[in-house]
Amino acid sequence: MPSHDTHATLRLTEQLLSMPSPTPADGGCQALMAARLAPLGFVCETIESGPADLRVTNLWAKRASTHANAKTLAFAGHTDVVPTGPLAQWDSPPFSPSHRDGKLYGRGASDMKTSLAAFVVCIEEFLAQQPDPALNIALLITSDEEGPAVDGTVVVCELLKARGEVLDYCIVGEPTSVERTGDMIKNGRRGTMSGKLTVHGVQGHIAYPQLADNPIHRLAPALAELVGARWDEGNAFFQPTSWQVSNIHGGTGASNVIPGKVVVDFNFRFCTESSTESLQQRLCAVLNRHSLQYDVAWTIGGLPFLTTPGALVEALTQAIHDETGITTQLSTTGGTSDGRFIAHICPQVVELGPPNATIHKINEHVALADIEPLKNIYRRVLERLHALALA
Repeated sequence: MPSHDTHATLRLTEQLLSMPSPTPADGGCQALMAARLAPLGFVCETIESGPADLRVTNLWAKRASTHANAKTLAFAGHTDVVPTGPLAQWDSPPFSPSHRDGKLYGRGASDMKTSLAAFVVCIEEFLAQQPDPALNIALLITSDEEGPAVDGTVVVCELLKARGEVLDYCIVGEPTSVERTGDMIKNGRRGTMSGKLTVHGVQGHIAYPQLADNPIHRLAPALAELVGARWDEGNAFFQPTSWQVSNIHGGTGASNVIPGKVVVDFNFRFCTESSTESLQQRLCAVLNRHSLQYDVAWTIGGLPFLTTPGALVEALTQAIHDETGITTQLSTTGGTSDGRFIAHICPQVVELGPPNATIHKINEHVALADIEPLKNIYRRVLERLHALALA
């Protein structure tokens, strides 16, 4: 079905881009979206969370089907954006949407206000053709994805779980594509677990090493073993788990003092072949084998999730091919997303958005040619899942 207005998604994207929303601000974006959704029969609920000076705004909007036992498709995303960086380096103001060379510029153009606009417009078009679909449609939108992510999607998911709300499918609008919209979707993400390792020694004068115990020297062999470790082999969907050091600090700043401790910050990006418990145990086994005196503080940022090919992956894959001719690639690479929270209450979570080459950069942009196909792909998924429900 061709769009009645081929510029509707572009116009809404421009409206959202003109609303400054550096995390955790929403800038009025969710209210604008709710104003478009309410006339379509959506019940829109604003859920606020967090301290007063860092208030997070979340939108939960749902349109219930009249069909018995209808399944629920949720679109998920975020209205907050990363800081602009130096304004003088932008070729146009980051919150004044601008067109140049077939591209739309503005902070959030790719990550992810184009996806948000595409959500709304695809739903408008779908309901114009199917006013009584055999599908519940919902949106879960937060202003806390680019920040700590403790008062956003995770809070809404906990609330929905407490209410007994069931989600069957979820499309997260993260910018997953590489060259063209639809060439890559994420059907899972790796988990992330960070650690702060403190290795203890004995401080002393560098000229009398026999009276001290240098923790840097003691750590070095263990660190080499950890760097060379093969944590798992990955699987058909995930690359092997990786371990990386991000910071090392040891020493007092003086050149003649052996330090009393060394602190190492590290991170695991892990797949479904490993667990937080197994990784922690293996790391500590290495440290123990080297007889280190140490403490480790762990922070689990998110567990891995995977949506194996099924109704949602098939609907999205076919929608992409029908709209663009592309045979999409399934991937679990990259960082984390709010999909890690949604996966706890929804068995099928997939991410699709525009190309991500400029996300978080100066002069972030999206190609105008990518906007309509994205909206049409989302609408085609609605159509296919509705047809599946009627079959």
